[in-house]
Amino acid sequence: MTATVPPLVLASASPRRRDLIARLGLVPDRIIATDIDESPLPGETPRVHAVRLAAEKARAAAALAPDGAILSGDTVVGAGRRILPKAEDEATARQCLALLSGRRHRVFSAVALLMPDGTLREALSETIVRFKRLSEAEIDAYIAGGEWHGKAGGYAIQGSAEGFCAWLAGSHSGVIGLPLFETRRLLVAAGLLA
Repeated sequence: MTATVPPLVLASASPRRRDLIARLGLVPDRIIATDIDESPLPGETPRVHAVRLAAEKARAAAALAPDGAILSGDTVVGAGRRILPKAEDEATARQCLALLSGRRHRVFSAVALLMPDGTLREALSETIVRFKRLSEAEIDAYIAGGEWHGKAGGYAIQGSAEGFCAWLAGSHSGVIGLPLFETRRLLVAAGLLA
């Protein structure tokens, strides 16, 4: 008797995560946008924050699709122990870019896979990114373009902000929002991908 493969549920409305999962040859059977409180807990580090949110998103989606294999992720930009916000306004995006200008920072991209039997598999990629020193004119132009909206740390590496990246060590797909190496490893371990 062969085991039934549960439907794959992507717990994210992010078009970037949909595009990234497609690179693995997968199309989710269902997409569930989760709405959880993403506020950091007191003393929470960027690494722990990313892992916690990915797991919470998976659990929230599982409540709506209990028979699914729930894949979720979260990406957090950290400057030291500081968690940078997802920029929702120009002032926040500008503050993030000014802080990252000419400096190294870390991007933590966590992925969680919650199976119908309650088994939770988790993985994390940590990427070091160094931005060039940004002029006010560069920050102004980037802000005017709007691609920062809703992005961790106020930038999208897959857009024009890639031109700010002097170097990167780690997972480019993780900085975009879903670390493909780690995601593939979880899916293979769960029998969802060959």
